[in-house]
Amino acid sequence: MEVLVIGAGLAGVTSAWYLAQAGCKVTVVDRQPGPGLETSFANGGQISVSHPEPWANPSAPGTILRWLGREDAPLLFRLRADAAQWRWGLSFLRECLPRRAARNTAAVASLALYSRHQLRTLRQETGIRYESREGGILHLFETPAEAARLPERLEALQALGIEGRILSPDEAVAVEPALAALGPRLAGALHGLDDESGNAHLFCRGLATLAADAGVRFAFGVRVNKFDVVHGSLAGVRVFDEADRSGVMRADAIVLAAGSYSAELVRPLGLKLPIYPVKGYSITAPVIDRGLAPRVSLTDESRRVVCSRLGQHLRVAGTAELNGFDLSPRPERSAALVRWLEERFPGAVDLGQIEHWCGLRPATPSNVPLIGPSGIDKLYLNTGHGTLGWTLACGSGRAIADIVTGRQPEPAFPFLKAR
Repeated sequence: MEVLVIGAGLAGVTSAWYLAQAGCKVTVVDRQPGPGLETSFANGGQISVSHPEPWANPSAPGTILRWLGREDAPLLFRLRADAAQWRWGLSFLRECLPRRAARNTAAVASLALYSRHQLRTLRQETGIRYESREGGILHLFETPAEAARLPERLEALQALGIEGRILSPDEAVAVEPALAALGPRLAGALHGLDDESGNAHLFCRGLATLAADAGVRFAFGVRVNKFDVVHGSLAGVRVFDEADRSGVMRADAIVLAAGSYSAELVRPLGLKLPIYPVKGYSITAPVIDRGLAPRVSLTDESRRVVCSRLGQHLRVAGTAELNGFDLSPRPERSAALVRWLEERFPGAVDLGQIEHWCGLRPATPSNVPLIGPSGIDKLYLNTGHGTLGWTLACGSGRAIADIVTGRQPEPAFPFLKAR
């Protein structure tokens, strides 16, 4: 079977890898000059199995209202005359209902656990290196009220099969000595034991190299113009290369893994995907004092900020901004991340060499990705992973390979069915 994968980010490269392992002849196309250069380039670095709860949960509407008017708010809606944004926002509110949020959390948890297993197996079998750390993630809580809810949260995670432990401030500092600088600000922590961290871009590049060695063809600098439909049947895609030369790429099956641009690509086919771009920001700075920089990946729960040690650098990421496909950076958003880093780990990094980045996460209202048949013959989806693209990458790639080749995926997840 010849399979064409659209997109060479985490979702596309993992799809290509597992499809090739299943015996398919795979071609990957991407408009960038290499793999993982858009949303997968500078994310928070976390493989966060212990955070399956989506943004859309019962507490979200009240939290968003408290953040209104704040330019540095972790979740910021910039209201536009954009019907897609309003539809997405209304669907987001519907997914905040308790029963829906619980269902979505269980689905994401199942796929996340499966994905972590696939990642570990892949790492063991290939020796792929990507600045990985397996010390888990420390979720930090700074108020007694937040810390008081930790037993309930841990019980909910354990019911989903996710392991963790509650730590006092002193115990958290014992796990990560760099937290000593927080002093009395820390009220408690939850240590997600199933979690990892690592450089998603390095992983994407490394896996693309392994996939190419296994026979996968990568066509970079190639823009998909539209799908090629012959006599009512999907036959391939029409593309342009860097010299604006056009052509048609044909395949027996097409996997759409184009992130936030997936919905735009399939709209001419009459397919409406509930995906909206959510802009996220990150900063990366070189470590100058290893004793002051954390080694264990951290999540500041109250501010929705994550921090990961990637080799000799520290990555801080966070915020979610709904403002269409606008990729122009807003200094106040990045400045909030810089302040977070300065206040909590003073002297740890060289603030004069900070690299700023922002990218568009392909978010569904429920935060549950779209994986499976699209309802259009030969077209499959692996997109809409929102904030959990790195966490769910290997499991999603393995699952879509199973679906394309006629096998039933393993995790208890609502995979799409052909209509």
